[in-house]
Amino acid sequence: MKFDLLIKGGVIVDGTGAERFQADVGIKDDRVEAIGELGTSAHELIDARDRIVSPGFVDAHTHMDAQIFWDPIGTCSCEHGVTSVVMGNCGFTLAPVNVQDIDLVLENLEEAEAIPADVLAAGVEFTWETFPEFIDKLRSLPKGLNYAGYVGHSALRTYAMRERAFTETANADDLQTMADALRDGIRAGAVGLSTSRNPSHIRPGGEPVASRVAAWSEVEALVGVLSEEQRGIFEISREGKDPLPSDVSEDFNTRLSRLAIESGRPVTLGIFSVLKEPGLWKQLLDMVARTNADGGRMIAQVHSNTMYEYHTLRTETPFDSLAVWHELKSEPLATQKASLRDDAVRRRLIEAAHGLELPPDYENLMVVEAVQGPDRSVSDIAGERGCDPIEVVLDHLANADTDGFFRSPFANQRDEEILGLIQHPDSVVTFSDSGAHVSQIADFSLHTHLLSHWVRNRKALDLEQAVKRITSEIAGAWGLEGRGVLAPGHFADVTIFDADNIAPCMPTVATDLPLDGVRLRQGAVGIDATVVNGRVLMRDGEHTGELPGRVLTH
Repeated sequence: MKFDLLIKGGVIVDGTGAERFQADVGIKDDRVEAIGELGTSAHELIDARDRIVSPGFVDAHTHMDAQIFWDPIGTCSCEHGVTSVVMGNCGFTLAPVNVQDIDLVLENLEEAEAIPADVLAAGVEFTWETFPEFIDKLRSLPKGLNYAGYVGHSALRTYAMRERAFTETANADDLQTMADALRDGIRAGAVGLSTSRNPSHIRPGGEPVASRVAAWSEVEALVGVLSEEQRGIFEISREGKDPLPSDVSEDFNTRLSRLAIESGRPVTLGIFSVLKEPGLWKQLLDMVARTNADGGRMIAQVHSNTMYEYHTLRTETPFDSLAVWHELKSEPLATQKASLRDDAVRRRLIEAAHGLELPPDYENLMVVEAVQGPDRSVSDIAGERGCDPIEVVLDHLANADTDGFFRSPFANQRDEEILGLIQHPDSVVTFSDSGAHVSQIADFSLHTHLLSHWVRNRKALDLEQAVKRITSEIAGAWGLEGRGVLAPGHFADVTIFDADNIAPCMPTVATDLPLDGVRLRQGAVGIDATVVNGRVLMRDGEHTGELPGRVLTH
């Protein structure tokens, strides 16, 4: 038999957790045709000797709904071995939408997901209203990755209630409109329903996004649509310490657990460790475990790395609200760096920084010298030098060979707690947030960090277990049929990598959004190729020109 693509001589880690073995992988059209000793007859051959051949990685928590319109290959996920993603998390989707209320949809996204509204408006031409029409539009777009998507609660509310979505409880007619639109989306192939009750999800003026205004009974009614349709997963960004609306009488864990059990639908939420709330991650994992023991289905989404907010001259710094800093950053980058070495300018910047009402936490502001650390805090370096912490900041911004990154960790700051999260039997390793917070975070690397840090360096997980966590476990939980396992008859989504060298690279700053908008990018090393639906999408970190991605529907 002559294969379309033959991956020759690699070590197969098939995504099931089974022990690795050496074999060839033969691909015909979009499917794996055979695995074994397959000769050399093929239109295209990849030499995979001394390489791991695994299913393509899956990421179930992205916000690439808008990015897909201007970035056909799905950077930077595609550079980290990802072949399939789920977008539309946290209730933020581009459909359904009233064409006269596009600005309301953009407001749901702009602040909560840190995607500038002008970038969204320039990059996305709204030619749909309903979710089925949106799915049809996605099918027509060139794309490198496979995309599944939720129907978002905030989009449903603004579609049904317009401006009232941000201030009022839904009436019966509003709820019927939302339920009908959700049902249409599920029947068109949406992977489920997503929502947010997270206090950090706000509009540009500080008001809550639409989904946070909803009564819990509204959430229950919408999840009830999934129950009626007997399909779809429910994703939620959990409540914090100020749940809205104020009439909630039961704690969040009790309500969510009961909803999972009574609805019969899978429920998923992100869980991280946070220093200011010690032990909360364990309480949430215990809630997940109890729910599953009591007959529900609940899945914790966890991250393999510390989560950071990045700062640099080309994006944001903690001092940007100061006039003198704003003036500095209006100059070309080379001029900015030169100014940072000028004594007179430095004195003005230091004086202004001391006048901040809320100065940076210099113990939590880290100088980034290597992407996987270890980092040193500005406070520690200042102590060693016997200087003002702001001088450390100025020196690093002026003299760094790269973009001069700082980063502030905000979750998963202890390795032992990260390990507890990623080893929990009810968790899956997925939460890149790709497509959101584009100038602030760079979590594209959770897959490559898992394989480099936790498998190779720490030896805390074996390779077979780690690959299963980022392939079949996610594809199975989200109902992505035929994905996540490397076996004959399955879709030919494949990642070929060097287990001894795979790792994330340092982030960089790019201006490749619409209107030359700024975002962080991050590549990886040690990935030879990714194959999507039988065609090679990436070779040695570069796009091949192929665009084999599809819309994945239930």
